[in-house]
Amino acid sequence: MENIIMNQKAIALLKKWDPFQLGEDSYDTETADVVAALQGENDPSKLAKVIQTVYEHSFEQWIPFEKCVEISYKLLAIKFEAKCII
Repeated sequence: MENIIMNQKAIALLKKWDPFQLGEDSYDTETADVVAALQGENDPSKLAKVIQTVYEHSFEQWIPFEKCVEISYKLLAIKFEAKCII
């Protein structure tokens, strides 16, 4: 149950993030990859690197690492909040 809640919140956050201003529904594959990485990652810098790599690979556009770190902290907050609900 906690993973379902976490995944839904993480997906919603990533859709709103919209790093390339392409619209919220333009990142389904990237969102799935990042949410999968979130399952096993607790380090914000490592998660940020995954985010940066995934989005850059798909769109061939650079995202500043600081922006990736910022979203990684928010994702990890969702993850730890979900664990505390149970």
